[in-house]
Order: sequence, then C-alpha cells, then structure tokens
Amino acid sequence: MKLKYLKLVAGISLAMVTGWAAAQSYPAKPVRLVVPFPPGGATDILARAISIKAAEHLGQPIVIDNRAGAGGTIGSAVVAKSPADGYTLLIGTGSTHSIGPIINPKLPYDVERDFEPVVYVAKTASVLVVPGNFPAKNLAEFIALAKAKPGQLNYGSSGNGTNSHLSSELFKAQAGVFITHIPYRGTGLVFNDMMSGQVHMLMDNYVTSQANIKEGRLRVIGVTSPERLPFLPDAPTLSEQGLKGFDVSNWFGIYAPHGTPSEAINKVNAAFNAALQDPEMIKRLAFLGATPTGSTPAQMGKMVADDKTKWANLIRDRKIVVN
Repeated sequence: MKLKYLKLVAGISLAMVTGWAAAQSYPAKPVRLVVPFPPGGATDILARAISIKAAEHLGQPIVIDNRAGAGGTIGSAVVAKSPADGYTLLIGTGSTHSIGPIINPKLPYDVERDFEPVVYVAKTASVLVVPGNFPAKNLAEFIALAKAKPGQLNYGSSGNGTNSHLSSELFKAQAGVFITHIPYRGTGLVFNDMMSGQVHMLMDNYVTSQANIKEGRLRVIGVTSPERLPFLPDAPTLSEQGLKGFDVSNWFGIYAPHGTPSEAINKVNAAFNAALQDPEMIKRLAFLGATPTGSTPAQMGKMVADDKTKWANLIRDRKIVVN
C-alpha cells in the first residue's frame, strides 16, 4: 500500500515538473496564427504586419495560415478544435466573435467556451466606397440614386454575418434604402466586380481599400467613425452627412484555444503588447489606417462582450435582417 502511494506521489510530482518545464520552455517551436479570411484582406494585412514584430519578442517565428470561408467561421473552428498548447492561435474580429454568435446560433464553435482571449491588437474605422466612375459623388447623391432604383444597386461584403455585411445593413436601415447584398469570401475579392460595375458599394476597413482609393479606382463617400480620419481629412463622416450617430469600427484580437496554459497566454500577450508599442509598428499601422490598442486578456474579454451587446441591440432596435 505504501509503495503504491509513493508511486502515485512520484507520478504527480513528475507531471508537475514536466508541466512546469514545458511552460518555461514555451515557445519551443514556431507558432501558427490562423487568419480566417483570404490573403490581401484587412485581417490578413494586419496579422502579417503585427506578427513579424511580435515574433521577435516571442523568440519564435509566427507563421500565418489563411483558412478562409463562411465569414471567418471555418478558420475560427479550426483553432477551436486545435490542441490547447499555445502553438495555434487565431486573429479574431468582430465578425467572428461579436456578430457571428448573434446571427448564427449554429456556429461550429462557442465563443466563450472554446476560446481564451489573449490580446486586443488593433482597431480600424470603415469607409463607404463606390467605383471611381460611379455617378454619385457624395452620400446625398448616393442615397437619392438608391431610392430612385430600389433593389437595382448591389453592395459587396466579405461574407454573410461579417462586420462589412452588418455595417452595410445598418447603413441601409438608417438611410432608408434597399440595396442588394452580394457576399464574397473576403473583401479583396469584391474589387474586380466593383471595377466592372457589377457591385456599386462596399463598406469595410480602409486597410483593404487603401490602394484602390489612392489610385482612383474607388471613391470614398464617407467614413464610419464619429470624427474624420487623420489620413483622410477630406472624407466627411456619414454622421455629418446626415446619418446622425453612425459609428462603426472594426477590432482585431488574438485568441487561443480554451485551456491553453496561462504561461503561454501571458508570453504571447507580452510579445504582442511589446510589438504594438514599437514606434515603427505604430507608424506602420497608422499608414494602414489602423490604431494599435494592446490589452490584458481580461480587458480584451470585456471589450468583446461590450461589442457583442452593442451589435445585438442594433440588430434588435433597427430590425436588421441578416440572410
């Protein structure tokens, strides 16, 4: 009996020592960061920019793995089902973790049960853009055209239930217009159809549209933030053009599978927070139209909960239908 007891104690001690050693050596290999959207979109661009600097502080490469589809659901589900060892992370967004759970009760993951918030990394404002040769030059003209041709104008989004989709539905509700929704597998895929005249409007991150705006292929009708953006000082807000109180932003945060050791979460958190304080990174994000945030895991969790409540209230109060 005594021998069995000693073996049990020895086994527990060995497990504790092994776990402690693993935590101390983390990360011992490259870390995978799943981006649940295609290459070239805002989430992908920001993930690549930030992870390069974060990897320097983490001491291991951070490898980007694009798993696009279903408005970010596919990539998010991949991470939810991955081993909770700190070597698979997700860059989540309002689409995957605030809006998705509200509009799709059949998600293949549970935001609270399957994920651990790690760090809130950045936020961006959206822009409402139209093709560069589109006849409407401002918001009033766009709304007038949409009302004159109900259902004949189309808008693209990065997928059903994404921030760009719901933001556009909020715009429709406030502007009192009927515009047909065409979902894509990512924002970057919308642009070709905008250039050919099949899609007439897109509301999404400035990051994604930046190059086309600068080249004149897209025109900014308005920005979704309460104030004008410093890098687009001539672009009026939607609020100042008549849609009072219109305020939509996009957030990006790092998640780990539920049960990931706190030591791993803390190390990843520290690496990303350090990267976000780097002067060159701050300038890089500003160039992309993003603001670095940084947070503790608890602060990120609260931010996401508040954002989810905001969208739930908007959907209910505005009677926005997502299909």
